[in-house]
Amino acid sequence: MSTLWVVATPIGNLQDLTPRSVEALASADFWLVEDTRISGKLQSHLGLRKPMKLLNEHTTDAQIDRHLESIEQADSVAILTDAGTPGISDPGARLIDRAYDQGILVDAAPGASAVTTALALSGFFAQQFAFLGFLGRKAGDLRSSLEPFTDSTLTLVLFESPHRFLKTLEGVAHVLGERRYAICRELTKSHQQVYRDTLPQLPSPTQVPSKGEFTLVIEGKRRKKMSEKVDSNQNFEGMV
Repeated sequence: MSTLWVVATPIGNLQDLTPRSVEALASADFWLVEDTRISGKLQSHLGLRKPMKLLNEHTTDAQIDRHLESIEQADSVAILTDAGTPGISDPGARLIDRAYDQGILVDAAPGASAVTTALALSGFFAQQFAFLGFLGRKAGDLRSSLEPFTDSTLTLVLFESPHRFLKTLEGVAHVLGERRYAICRELTKSHQQVYRDTLPQLPSPTQVPSKGEFTLVIEGKRRKKMSEKVDSNQNFEGMV
């Protein structure tokens, strides 16, 4: 029986690739990847030369059918995204879901996650949280995504681009009001930064540059009003 390995790849630091992930990638007959250029760099790092097939947001149902046929004829196949775990804010779940229907064995080699890494670094309560991925660009879409959490104690995790993170935080402040937040930038990379403050206060360009990959963590609504002022402008930046 063929096996489809769902492989988590590093979100920044290549040293975060687990031995089990390396084994799954090395034993695979071919890789299903989001971008051959990025996954090609990973192959070079590992000293591997594996055939790669594209699986991204533009992949049609007919192409997924062809991928499934190829998987059934192989012993082992790895599916990976550019960074992190397939299926989390990427189209990998479409093929994985169909693989189960086809009777293909599905297994996982877990690893680094921007979601859990940002939660851990934020210092906010993470016993319960909601991952919202990328919010809609239109104000109405953003509002409809956030309004269910106006009175929720759930901590929220968002992905955002470097050119829109401030606008998104403005929208969050408008809908949710005063909330502590953490901007986690370039996680596990050499210029990793964690900036914490309270909405509606926003950082200046010198405090948080508009460069790199952003994960935003919004603290849930507190049961009791904070009497102490948050240690704002905490700005941790350093080599990883």
